[in-house]
Amino acid sequence: MKKIFLLFLLTVAVTALVLFLPAGSFNYWQAWVFMAVLFTPAIVILAYFLKHDPEFLERRLRYREKETSQQKLIIVTDLILLIGIFIPGLDYRYGWSNVPVWLVIASDIVVFLAYMFIFFVFRENSYASRIVEVDKKQKVISTGPYAIVRHPMYAALIPMYLCVPLALGSYPTLIFFAPIIVVIILRIFDEEKLLLRNLKGYREYTKKVRYRLIPGIW
Repeated sequence: MKKIFLLFLLTVAVTALVLFLPAGSFNYWQAWVFMAVLFTPAIVILAYFLKHDPEFLERRLRYREKETSQQKLIIVTDLILLIGIFIPGLDYRYGWSNVPVWLVIASDIVVFLAYMFIFFVFRENSYASRIVEVDKKQKVISTGPYAIVRHPMYAALIPMYLCVPLALGSYPTLIFFAPIIVVIILRIFDEEKLLLRNLKGYREYTKKVRYRLIPGIW
């Protein structure tokens, strides 16, 4: 609990620093709304898993990726997110964009809904670790959102990431966030190789649930 509490505070502090420092002002209201949308439900979700599934949180705290290819993808993802969160503050300071309020709010709503969907994914699959691995007790999950697509978490992350720049009131930041779609697709291919190799029943699951992200398309 102490580790989770400190990590949560550190995440909030770093996010605030990266948003408000380049903005040069605390009047950056889009950043305040975004942080509220991001971190308020996080408190409730953390409380839920601390009570009902602390082992899941333990798995989510693992950061040492074993697969070399995944290590590279994680580095690229982290760089994209860091730059993508830093640019909107500069946009606010220098007035590059004029994103209407309704679009900012709509984007925040998409971020929130995607966040809640990911929560339901985590609740369905307690083995959704942060790193790509197969736990000794792990089994194939084919219920809930996993009955529709094989990677529902990534299906929610893509619209969430694409809406973050608009939620922060910055059009140019979309350019920096767009490549994350490619990174997620590469991560999926790499992850499925490991699951097919090490997770019993996963090959049969892929025949039953054909689509990875979008039903009827891919």
